Amino acid sequence: MRPRLALVPGEPAGIGPELVVRAAQHDWEAQLVVHGDAASLHRAADAVGLSIELHRRGDAPQSSRSLELVEIVHPVAAAFGKPAPANAASVVESLTLAARACLDGECDGLVTGPVHKAAINQGGIAFTGTTGLLATLAGCEVVMMLANPGMRVALQTVHLPLRAVADAITADALASTLRIVDQALRTQFGIAFPTIAVLGLNPHAGEDGHLGREELDVIEPALERLRREGLSLVGPLPADTAFLPGKLRGFDAVLAMYHDQGLPVLKHADFANAVNITLGLPYPRVAVDHGTALDLAGKGVADPSSLFAAIRTCTQLARQRRDA
Repeated sequence: MRPRLALVPGEPAGIGPELVVRAAQHDWEAQLVVHGDAASLHRAADAVGLSIELHRRGDAPQSSRSLELVEIVHPVAAAFGKPAPANAASVVESLTLAARACLDGECDGLVTGPVHKAAINQGGIAFTGTTGLLATLAGCEVVMMLANPGMRVALQTVHLPLRAVADAITADALASTLRIVDQALRTQFGIAFPTIAVLGLNPHAGEDGHLGREELDVIEPALERLRREGLSLVGPLPADTAFLPGKLRGFDAVLAMYHDQGLPVLKHADFANAVNITLGLPYPRVAVDHGTALDLAGKGVADPSSLFAAIRTCTQLARQRRDA
């Protein structure tokens, strides 16, 4: 059977709904279950000159490209490019219901479009991001990994100012992250004996303590402890050479110490096909690797490549998890 994937368009004033409309023009190796507002999707379809077929569960689909809909109505018909804080609760509800469908086994994976954090907070909901919401609902620790066809990059710290990064890198935090990444590579990606490259924090990975001692005092002892547990870890490596193609071929994933250490390389290599994967959840979750692009919404020019890549990736992960 095809995996059932919950699909959340995200911010209705952004490009998410029209990307879902473009996805509806294709046959997928998964059954897509849209958690969102039908009116928003039809407005997006009209704006880009396409059609979208939707049906409720239990109803007969009109065609093989008809998408199942779990409707969460947005109270305000948001204009393209202008998020309405009044829609904050319904946007979060879409994410919550989709996540619960995965936790309850009704869906095999979750694909999420971009949300507008500021609009959600302006709507009176304390919201730091979709990843944090999903982790709270599942009651687990998670790790952010971005991937494209050429590389997988996980992050030790995510949205922290550089001043705070060094203090956040502890032996326990590294151990937790690397165990989650190792387990995900085994169970979700089907890699029996994964090898993870771990970057250093400082230039030249500290150069034997001359450019910083975090590698000697924190990172290397943590890696040695995990090696004794059976993890295959290489590093700490200088970040400026770890991404050379010849070296990357020997790694199944790279752990970067902070956001801008690893992600610019991945996005430069292939931004269109990059996706954001949340590791550690009891189901696969894959998100697009871009924002709401309010300036492009409703114009029919937004590139759907990342959403298409997210659907394909989530399908593969859901199948691998089911087979495992």
